[in-house]
Amino acid sequence: MRLKTSLLKEPKHILYFLNLIQHKELVSCVGWTTADELYSCSDDHQIMKWNLLTSETTRVVKLPDDIYPIDLHWFPRSIGGKKQSHAESFVLTSSDGKFHLISKLGRVEKSVEAHCGAVLAGRWNYEGTALVTVGEDGQVKIWSKSGMLRSTLAQQGTPVYSVAWGPDSEKVLYTSGKHLIIKPLQPNAKILQWKAHDGLISKTDWNSVNDLILSAGEDCKYKVWDSYGRLLYSSQPHEYPITSVAWAVDGELFAVGSFHTLRLCDKTGWSYALEKPNTGSIFNIAWSIDGTQLAGACGNGHVIFAHVVEQRWEWKNFEITLIKRRTMEVHNVINDAVDLLEFRDRVIKASLNYGHLVVSTSLQCYVFSTKNWNTPLIFDLKEGTVSLILQAERHFLLVDGGGLYLYSYEGRLISSPKFPGMRTDILNAQMVSLSNDTLAVKDKADEKVIYIFEALSGKPLGDGKPLTHKTEIVEIALDQKGLTSERKIAFIDKNRDLYITSVKRFGKEQKIVKIGTMVQTLAWNDTSNILCGIQDTRFTVWYYPNTVYVDKDLLPKTLYEKDASEFSKNPQIVRFVGNQITIRRADGSLIHLNISPYPAILHEYVSSSKWEDAVRLCRFVKDQTMWACLAAMAIANKDMATAEIAYASIGEIDKVQYINSIKDLPSKESRMAHILLFSGNTQEAETLLLQASLIYQAIQVNINLYNWDRALELAVKHKTHVDTVLAYRQKFLEDFGKKETNKRFLQYAEGLEVDWNKIKAKIEMEIARERERAAASPAVRA
Repeated sequence: MRLKTSLLKEPKHILYFLNLIQHKELVSCVGWTTADELYSCSDDHQIMKWNLLTSETTRVVKLPDDIYPIDLHWFPRSIGGKKQSHAESFVLTSSDGKFHLISKLGRVEKSVEAHCGAVLAGRWNYEGTALVTVGEDGQVKIWSKSGMLRSTLAQQGTPVYSVAWGPDSEKVLYTSGKHLIIKPLQPNAKILQWKAHDGLISKTDWNSVNDLILSAGEDCKYKVWDSYGRLLYSSQPHEYPITSVAWAVDGELFAVGSFHTLRLCDKTGWSYALEKPNTGSIFNIAWSIDGTQLAGACGNGHVIFAHVVEQRWEWKNFEITLIKRRTMEVHNVINDAVDLLEFRDRVIKASLNYGHLVVSTSLQCYVFSTKNWNTPLIFDLKEGTVSLILQAERHFLLVDGGGLYLYSYEGRLISSPKFPGMRTDILNAQMVSLSNDTLAVKDKADEKVIYIFEALSGKPLGDGKPLTHKTEIVEIALDQKGLTSERKIAFIDKNRDLYITSVKRFGKEQKIVKIGTMVQTLAWNDTSNILCGIQDTRFTVWYYPNTVYVDKDLLPKTLYEKDASEFSKNPQIVRFVGNQITIRRADGSLIHLNISPYPAILHEYVSSSKWEDAVRLCRFVKDQTMWACLAAMAIANKDMATAEIAYASIGEIDKVQYINSIKDLPSKESRMAHILLFSGNTQEAETLLLQASLIYQAIQVNINLYNWDRALELAVKHKTHVDTVLAYRQKFLEDFGKKETNKRFLQYAEGLEVDWNKIKAKIEMEIARERERAAASPAVRA
């Protein structure tokens, strides 16, 4: 990926004196109204409009000579859920201590005395309900939409050079010398402050999608921080101070400006491209709304434009490169075939996966099949700026400012899920996950909540309640294969713990199970339900994560682990296709890892119920991990014969004996209940037995688990085997030399003589009765 820059031969911002060119004036600020229209302000007191479609530059207005512009920010386009096609007004801060509200046509609607000394920056919040300004007087002030002072948020002795709103518009980030300060709007709330640079901080920016902070300083470095003030990346010192930094809207890229320097960087900090244009210092950078281009305000009177080109997408044997704004090159590495894809409008977003390339331009969406590049399916978009494309095997998701839209690869709109307080402009790939039947979206308002939808209808899944965790969630991912009823979601929370849970729940309490700690990044395989992640210093593959629901003790035996120190700090898993995992290191380099292909083959055999083939594969591979996976898969699918072979192969003799005892049980219900018990699902096992009217067996299960109160409760409720419960309880206490202290047991034991012969006869009668029932009903043995 790189930047394709363009500069005019002569600058447009020039100060004239007696109709002669006096000198070039620095451009102080720039701002986009649409994806193709830009306004710039300069010390020549002019506001210029740049039309990129017609390459025309026109003067909007000449400001009074005492107004020297410093910062410009357009009023937000989306207000109250309604999205305007273009911005209508902007705030302009100036050196005379005022800020000016100016219409698109250049009319100064209002000028407000704001600070003593220059107003160094002004920013609208995301809703357009408030404006923050900072100045040379060290004050941070909040204003209403109409320019009325609401509050003075902070007052300090040094000038505040830059300011940014937090993603929720509830906090403000501003500079204070070498420090960065995050201050909430609520009074008495905790203020976060940290030393960020060794020199004065000149610019800062806070992205609403990824919640990361950029800072630039006179120590010639730029840095990336999280919202807790933890350093994620620090650049090497540049030759000159960094004068500007700015996030792209989707938070995937950012740009850095310095003297004769423009740099394009990934959100993790490493650099994609470095340009050395003849610009002087770049004082201000603004990204277009669609994130495809940026503009810079230059010290030599120029406005520099830069388009992002040469983005790459890879999938299996295909590599696709955006070579021009409207042209893609497809390279098949197997036969070296090259195809060119031409588009009517510029490409904004693209995604390549599951045999399809989905491309969104400013007006249309193109769907290509990797089998045929000549005949794409094309449909018009409701909203031009698509911010995210996610693909599953059967369909894909488009996210734009208006909502979530699920389309089939034939271009048919399947559904458009909605949830309360939905803000699609701040969604990214870590917050949304898609599978063939399910869509999961993390709520940004309450980060402990995940909304889960049925893909085909767009309605909430199961009982309609969202999935709620005890801590804030950072990243979510749905598995891609298997039945809808067995769909699992994995997520990492703020403590970096990895959890897994089922997405389908009907009134049952959700069982969220922790399967990893200190997990940085995760990804599901595209063809089988294998999960990989990097936890602490280890790269880990969970070959069968479902093991936690079947036999938790077996989980460590189903893992593949490898030392992850070669991936350096903060690596990210890019994709997990087939048996190849691609990891991006902190320096931007890609590492490809191959794992064993056998677990994926095992998943395939089990999903097709080819148990003999699965056993044969494990015997061929001779690997304990494979046998452990097969044991868990067999229990999950209630194939006890295969489970017995697999457990025997990994030396779990106690479990082999238990499986043998299950096989000898007379009725299907009993066998099913004991399989549930084997997996630790006590409540489900008891419910199954009670529904089958096997009361004694339900009581006996609780006795075996020492759930004495529940065993007595069932016996009393169903008026049977009270003496059996009391007898087993008495024997249990005698074995440990204890006396009965439980009042309920003392009450029912009064005057009751325990006769073991009588109790054994009753138990034998129950077993005989169950055998008769089993023989009478055509139940198939498990």
